[in-house]
Amino acid sequence: MATNAVVRPIIVKKITIEAHAGHHGGAWKVAYADFVTAMMAFFLLMWLLGATTEKQRKSLADYFSPTIVDKKQASAGSDGLFGGDSIVSKDNYPHKAAQTGTQSMTIPKDAKGGHSEGSGRAKDAERFAQLKQDLIRKVQKEATLKRLANSIRLVPTAEGLRIDLVDDAEFSMFVVGSDMLTPEARRVVVTVAEALKAVPNDIRVRGHTDSSPFTRGGAGNNWQLSGARAEATRRELAMAGIDPNRFIRIEGVADREPYDPNHPSDPANRRMSITLGWRDQGGR
Repeated sequence: MATNAVVRPIIVKKITIEAHAGHHGGAWKVAYADFVTAMMAFFLLMWLLGATTEKQRKSLADYFSPTIVDKKQASAGSDGLFGGDSIVSKDNYPHKAAQTGTQSMTIPKDAKGGHSEGSGRAKDAERFAQLKQDLIRKVQKEATLKRLANSIRLVPTAEGLRIDLVDDAEFSMFVVGSDMLTPEARRVVVTVAEALKAVPNDIRVRGHTDSSPFTRGGAGNNWQLSGARAEATRRELAMAGIDPNRFIRIEGVADREPYDPNHPSDPANRRMSITLGWRDQGGR
């Protein structure tokens, strides 16, 4: 019986025991480290928002966006006359250390011209920048003027620095159909005159109307009305202390130079323009 027994084969099973980390590796550690880093950055951001001023936050944002800063510094904002921004509007881009201005008026730091740097456009640019700051300070100081800040707009032009006093739906420079300044407009003109005393440049005053026809009497028209309003503005400036010899041109152009050409009857087209001329173009 022993010789007839079935011999069972011996099976040897080799089992290899791997370390637990072999299944997962260190990927979870990397993911956890990224999460902790992100949380640290988040809490740092929250702290910065609460511990810094708006100006400091803007500087920080510009530091981490150098390409955007370069693009903004190379641009001058919107198209047209600064997009209709007022004297107190802020720039969309930061200025260099030696450059001053807002969207209302930006004076490049390297602005030059005229016969010499001391007596040409560079000096005028400095004066205009200081005038702008003085005017902003005066407007912000008085509640009545602060409300009318959007009606005072500074625009650099080929002639010089133009100060536009613009009508809107809630403010009018003159009584309708006349050359009589409203009390609020008289206060605005006096404030502008106080700022103009600080600069010696010649002055041009230009009156503008909208396209609405002149309706008071049969003999008048918008040409006469704009000219009369320019003279009324010059007279008010002179009464406020501006040397009469500084005025070199007083004119009315009716509705021929609209502020908003697409809307000729818009109140903004009714305005007075007071321009300080560049001295290298024949001014003093």
